[in-house]
Amino acid sequence: MKLNQQNFGIIISLLTAIVTMTTFIIAINTPPLTGPFCITGCYEYPYTNIDERFPRDYYWMFPAMLISIFYLMMMNAIHKQVKKERKLFSRISLQFAVISSIILITDYFLQVTVIQPSLINQENDGISLLTQFNPHGIFIALEELGFTFMSLSFIMLAPALGNTRPEKVIRITAIAGFLLVIIAFGFITLQFGVMREYRFEVAVISITWLQLIVVSMMSTKYYYLTSK
Repeated sequence: MKLNQQNFGIIISLLTAIVTMTTFIIAINTPPLTGPFCITGCYEYPYTNIDERFPRDYYWMFPAMLISIFYLMMMNAIHKQVKKERKLFSRISLQFAVISSIILITDYFLQVTVIQPSLINQENDGISLLTQFNPHGIFIALEELGFTFMSLSFIMLAPALGNTRPEKVIRITAIAGFLLVIIAFGFITLQFGVMREYRFEVAVISITWLQLIVVSMMSTKYYYLTSK
């Protein structure tokens, strides 16, 4: 198969869908052992005994970094396909995607390369603030920020799309997902204030990964139809 623009779009969109679904399943089967959703065997501050959870609780982060790479490549491919008069919106969408990818890849890479060696060497300063086990730590905050920018990238893509069936589905998904993110943030903040812990993180990652699965699957279908 010749690797032209259409075929690249099909491949990268399909890979994005597959890796996102796989990572979602792995993450669901790795429940947090701290914070409001933890029932038994919970870790508590200062989280210096979490080394026993490595690498099991970190497996999902490796494909999660791959998701951000594929997602960014897919958004570039979509931007290339958008008609000239609508490229302002797709360009803004792409810029938000860049911000999202940088934040999330940095966040996950720090977890898998900094936390464990620091614990092994008993360099515990700052671990409690950085680790994913802290329900209101830096890791959670960066995830919230990264996935919010991902949802923003989808909503800005909506006005750039045409009227084919896949594009309509992407537009509806972008709008619905963005509204759900706003509602989730508003509701959780009203209920818990600054002590929302990782409740919003769980909500926004679930919403945006579902968005990403739909967007990538519809993009695959769009490129397949236009390649005929």
